[in-house]
Amino acid sequence: MTQDSLLDFADHQLISRLKADYFFAIDTKDWNRLRGLFADGARFEGFPFASGGPEAFVAGVSTWLARMRSVHHGMMPDLRAVGPDLVRGRWTMTDYLTWTDRDFDYKGFAVPGMYGIRGYGYYDEEYVRCQDARWRISFMRLTRLWIDPLRGDYLQPPAYDVPSVETRWLDPVGERTLGS
Repeated sequence: MTQDSLLDFADHQLISRLKADYFFAIDTKDWNRLRGLFADGARFEGFPFASGGPEAFVAGVSTWLARMRSVHHGMMPDLRAVGPDLVRGRWTMTDYLTWTDRDFDYKGFAVPGMYGIRGYGYYDEEYVRCQDARWRISFMRLTRLWIDPLRGDYLQPPAYDVPSVETRWLDPVGERTLGS
């Protein structure tokens, strides 16, 4: 890595927050929030659903995850400036997906008794600074190193007595109230 490819701390933080928001929007199924993270004309590769531009991607992922539970983790970002308003990055990822539809297959593979997957791989991405000075995702590729099928009897998790996700927790204080 050259000195020229290093990001300043503020841009690194903003892009890291952008990616955190992506995972949060996916897992909370906040499709409007998700669409706002992509640049117009963003491109997508490697997903198990049709994904043209950003609207098609959001439509595809929302349909695909409609009857699933998901948990996505992204870590170890490697972010590099390739221009004044263009950054490329790679994130190590894991995901945990479960479903109750026993006839579901994942990317053409139907494993008897499979109720989900635990996956491992990478997100390769490009980020562009838009006219409003915000970073947005302009390219996203999901690659997988390994997929573990989850097999056996699906057990509906009990209704644990835990707080629900506070989707507006990180909004500026003047724009939210606790519990809303």
